[in-house]
Amino acid sequence: MSNEYETLRWPTNLDRAGIEKRLVEVRETAQRMGLDALAKGFEGLEKLSGAQLGAKVVSALTEVQGKPEHRAIATQLEMVAMNLKNLKK
Repeated sequence: MSNEYETLRWPTNLDRAGIEKRLVEVRETAQRMGLDALAKGFEGLEKLSGAQLGAKVVSALTEVQGKPEHRAIATQLEMVAMNLKNLKK
């Protein structure tokens, strides 16, 4: 996951498809980093309700936040968290 071109301006209008796309990237990055439990938490995204998806994002963010080696994942999760309000119930 490259954040070479990320800026402080994050999209705040991601729809469910955009959120899921970011979470697939998180899952793939977690797998590459050997964070299997974190990656597993983001399987079957399309079957989750908005509330379930939100809970998984917040839980994962809590797990990786403050760990410099997981900053790329934390950044993506923060971006998704800012967009959770856009999920349909």
